[in-house]
Amino acid sequence: MRAVFAVIGLLALSGCASETPIEQPSMYVSMADPAAKLDAQAAASMISLYRQNNGVGAVVVDPDLMKLAEQQSQAMASANKMDHDVKAPLAKRLNASGYPATLAVENVSAGYHTLAEAFSGWRDSPPHRANMLKNGVTKLGIAASYAPNTKYKVFWTLILASSDLR
Repeated sequence: MRAVFAVIGLLALSGCASETPIEQPSMYVSMADPAAKLDAQAAASMISLYRQNNGVGAVVVDPDLMKLAEQQSQAMASANKMDHDVKAPLAKRLNASGYPATLAVENVSAGYHTLAEAFSGWRDSPPHRANMLKNGVTKLGIAASYAPNTKYKVFWTLILASSDLR
């Protein structure tokens, strides 16, 4: 009888020892890969928590701002240049797309491979930090574009805006 219990116990323990893959948090996924997909919801959660810890409201993903951020990141990647105005200034891009922004700010960066790195870079830069903590913004669009033959490899855009009437 003891042998039966010992075998059952070993079988139960061997089930615990099976290798289950540990999924990497999306904020640590490298965007320096053509197949990588940025997790916009994770970005919104991370930025919202940061904002709430600093006394301002949360933000939600906005599909139109996502498109604008993607266009900006791709334009920077194509030009191999990190620049807010590589395509046009933010206000002009918002107006051209028909986005009804009542308030909007933008962070761009390049060279960071993960969302966590980009967020940390913005948090540690006073003007970028101020944008992330801008009072009154309620929506975001974020993008990372990979360009392997460029200096920076990954180009980031974060647009925070509100379309609410004040």
